[in-house]
Amino acid sequence: MVLEQVVIEYVPEKAELEDGMDEFRSIFEKFNFLQSAGSEENDKKDESVQNAEAKKKADSDSDSEDQENEQKEKGVSNKKKKLQRRMKIANLKQICNRPDVVEVWDATSADPKLLVFLKSYRNTVPVPRHWCQKRKFLQGKRGIEKQPFQLPDFIAATGIEKIRQAYIEKEDSKKLKQKQRERMQPKMGKMDIDYQVLHDAFFKYQTKPKLTTHGDLYHEGKEFEVKLREMKPGSLSQELKEALGMPEGAPPPWLINMQVRLADILYMLKFTASL
Repeated sequence: MVLEQVVIEYVPEKAELEDGMDEFRSIFEKFNFLQSAGSEENDKKDESVQNAEAKKKADSDSDSEDQENEQKEKGVSNKKKKLQRRMKIANLKQICNRPDVVEVWDATSADPKLLVFLKSYRNTVPVPRHWCQKRKFLQGKRGIEKQPFQLPDFIAATGIEKIRQAYIEKEDSKKLKQKQRERMQPKMGKMDIDYQVLHDAFFKYQTKPKLTTHGDLYHEGKEFEVKLREMKPGSLSQELKEALGMPEGAPPPWLINMQVRLADILYMLKFTASL
């Protein structure tokens, strides 16, 4: 069976106008079915054309945006891309448990989160500070005069330093022939040392030297740093009192300034209250 598409055409009935209604003929012609059907088709065509144009515009806009983005990406250098991908230090400090271990150069690592986690882990030893310095380690100590070695207190208490000094002065006063004779025929036991005192110094009164704690590494100028653990707030040394010009038994100058300011504030409060 072959089905043919049948197009049905509607023929509207012509309106019969009475005498004197010729003026309204043009109005009735506008409401003609054929014309309205044709106008609807025209409107649909216009809408389809407009939609197609809008799609073309949207496609062209998206293509132009893609081209602009590509051009921007091509214009941005690899260095700028790397800086844009780099993690911010503030974000890195918010993520980790110990923000105090985060340093400026941690964000430049391949995996900054892992690096900060390892640095904040328990019993980890930090990398020495001089790893990023251009000059060699301890290069700045060249011009500083080295302090002479001092014997520990428990050895100096035995008085061996004075005995050694007297012996060295006696040897210096000898003539060359006497020195040569003593080299050929040495005499032992010249230094009068009480070995019992030395034994007590090493086995009774010996004190342990100050050792660094775990992870406390030496850095250049560490011996010149002020140890604040030994200091106590409120206790002034004699040198500081002399530098401030404080007489004996007088309060510190900042305490007097605080009292003066407090008196001024109280006076201003009383004055405002009286007004």
